[in-house]
Amino acid sequence: MASDRNLAAGGLLPASGLDRPEAGAAQVDADWDEAGGRRGRLRLRTLVTLRWLVIAVEVVALASAGAAAGLRAPYPLCFGVIAAAAWINLLTGVASPGRRQCSDAEACAQLAFDIAQIATLVFLTGGSINPFIVLMIAPIALAAASLPLRPMLLLAGLGVAASILLAFLPTAWMLDLGGAGAAPLTNRLIASAANICGIGLVAGYVHQAAAESARMVLALDVTQAVLAREQKLSALGALAAAAAHELGTPLATISIVSKEMAREAGTAQVKEDAELLIAQAERCREILKRLTDSPEATDEMHERMSLLQLVHEVIEPHADTAGVRVEAIVTGAAGVRAPDIWRMPEILHAMTTFVENAVDFATSEVLITARFDADNVSMEVRDDGPGFAPEILTRLGEPYVTSRPGAEGSRTGHVGMGLGFFISKTLLERTGALVTAVNGRPGGAVVSARWPRARIEVRTE
Repeated sequence: MASDRNLAAGGLLPASGLDRPEAGAAQVDADWDEAGGRRGRLRLRTLVTLRWLVIAVEVVALASAGAAAGLRAPYPLCFGVIAAAAWINLLTGVASPGRRQCSDAEACAQLAFDIAQIATLVFLTGGSINPFIVLMIAPIALAAASLPLRPMLLLAGLGVAASILLAFLPTAWMLDLGGAGAAPLTNRLIASAANICGIGLVAGYVHQAAAESARMVLALDVTQAVLAREQKLSALGALAAAAAHELGTPLATISIVSKEMAREAGTAQVKEDAELLIAQAERCREILKRLTDSPEATDEMHERMSLLQLVHEVIEPHADTAGVRVEAIVTGAAGVRAPDIWRMPEILHAMTTFVENAVDFATSEVLITARFDADNVSMEVRDDGPGFAPEILTRLGEPYVTSRPGAEGSRTGHVGMGLGFFISKTLLERTGALVTAVNGRPGGAVVSARWPRARIEVRTE
């Protein structure tokens, strides 16, 4: 049975703004499919809301057909299908948090249900000759805009298959369109072909436009990352050049005086000390010369850090806060090597923000725990305060949601606008983290982030 081992937390390290562009690029690439579209952008709330919209359109259309136009159809059965879809949609919205983002498979299944429900209703009200068959295009257009290519093609294929079946499976409950009865097969085939063409064109247009927009967003993100790094390197280069210029004069003076001391030394010991000063001054000048010649050089060791270093840098700004004790531990499964991770400013900023929130609301203690096993790395921030209010917890992760006290009641002096948690959660999700916030037992708030180990670990070849 696996057991945990605790690593004592000792020694605080300074934070740094240096990041690793190669790791950031790999993380960005992992979030994009081969067509250039973003994955996992559909929230469950969006799917539920759009399904309510489809249901409302279906109810209005059926009511208008029966009451205003006097068309005959199996209305009880039709409204039964709509009621079943509404009940499923209600259960879906209640059973899962609306702010949760759906996986590609889940979103595909939800949209496939919409296509099947619309196709069933169209089958009961006239088959492919019913002009409301175009409603099937809506879920496919949404898939083209938000899902990768394969799920989109799967849903488009489902829509095409439904259109063909509706042409060849006429129903006895056809809408009485002007008393003509059932439409001829040729007309039904033409209507199905038109719907299939609409599916193909709309899906192609929307998918191509979404892919192009996504590529532009990716290019902008990469450009901003490159510009930010170049600004840092330029600042380092300017600083090195200024240091070399400012230190050049005193180093030259030290060198001249040391040479004079060596020439006029009365004893061998004094001469030896003077020559050491000359050598060290020359070494300083060589170091400054290398910095000005290659300001782009980076410290590879500084780009990586242990989990212990990470938690220390996270708690450092609040380690001496009066009235609250901030502690951190690192624990891992027995027999599993502790990972070294890339130094990512996103993680440092986000976790420091979570600690700041915990310090403001804690009664007396904040505990930061980093855990690792063979597959995952996680960090948890826990306080002993009142926890999240129910109305805050249901909306946490959205912008402008806060219950932070004003500056006069805050230990950190920070006045919250409700953006800190939203920004931090977004930054962590961009690094591949799953962020959760719950109320602990017996009390307090618990915010945690979990990464697949491969996403943040420094791999040694």
